Amino acid sequence: MFDAITTAIEQFWNFLSDIAILPLLAAIGCHLLKLACTSRAWRNVLAAAYPELSVRWPPILAAYVSGVGVNAILPARGGDVVRVFLAHRAIPGSSYTTIVASTVVLIFVDMTLALLVFAWALTQGVLPSFDALGALPAFDYSWVFDEGVIHPGAVIAFVAVVAGATWLLHHFWNRLRARVAQAFAVFEPPSRYARTVVVWQLADWGLRLATVWFFLGAFGIEQTIGNALLAQATMSLATLVPATPGGIGTEQALIVYAFRDVGVARSTLLAFSVGMKLTLTVVNVIIGFTAIFLTLGTVRFKNVVQPPVDPDAPVP
Repeated sequence: MFDAITTAIEQFWNFLSDIAILPLLAAIGCHLLKLACTSRAWRNVLAAAYPELSVRWPPILAAYVSGVGVNAILPARGGDVVRVFLAHRAIPGSSYTTIVASTVVLIFVDMTLALLVFAWALTQGVLPSFDALGALPAFDYSWVFDEGVIHPGAVIAFVAVVAGATWLLHHFWNRLRARVAQAFAVFEPPSRYARTVVVWQLADWGLRLATVWFFLGAFGIEQTIGNALLAQATMSLATLVPATPGGIGTEQALIVYAFRDVGVARSTLLAFSVGMKLTLTVVNVIIGFTAIFLTLGTVRFKNVVQPPVDPDAPVP
């Protein structure tokens, strides 16, 4: 896996001087606007959940991009914890349960559009079959597959997670139900959800595809809607199981496989995939940790989360 990633990065550095700057800057701009749209949709969900409170957009934007920045360098969605913590801090009187549940509201549109993109990609016959996934080079969770069959360890882990989640819901649901329901207040009436959430998420997806479109142009790959959708499908599939930060390694393998009949050189595809990944990672880290610093005055969460020590308290 790491050899394949190293090779992909080398291809990117070799291609660096050929990158078109204007399309690259346009891609970065579209990506930043995309983050703003998603954070606006989330802010509207939170504002509906807490109509009696003042839910301002800037601190929610800061919370969102902070989570994105941390997710860019940590696997397993560690940035989501940062995002929820900062949003809770930005809304005095809010509950963690409601804020976590509010993120679920954003899943519906994302899941629907992602499934549509996957369905289109499947009709084109460009994505690898289930049996081929484990054979892909640099596939960072190929251990899940054993000769085309899901590994028993993966099944056991999945069952354990589902069983644990079921037990927690059974014991705490009555206590948490009201706070969870509060996060879905934006659906009353449904027109409010469409007007204040769906519109912003549709803009998010439009900018997401525009970002890919401009990156294709920056690396000299034909800019078509089909190629943009195909690249987006591979990125979504690569991050489905976040075994590495941003699915790096997996994405490069998938995009080379998916574009195999497009007539683009493998070295160009690797440079495009790694270049887009590195660029967006750097942008996300810069704006994410800048937002953390501006919000907390530090990037050391340990100093913020720990309760303050009373200097007058007796020493045990």
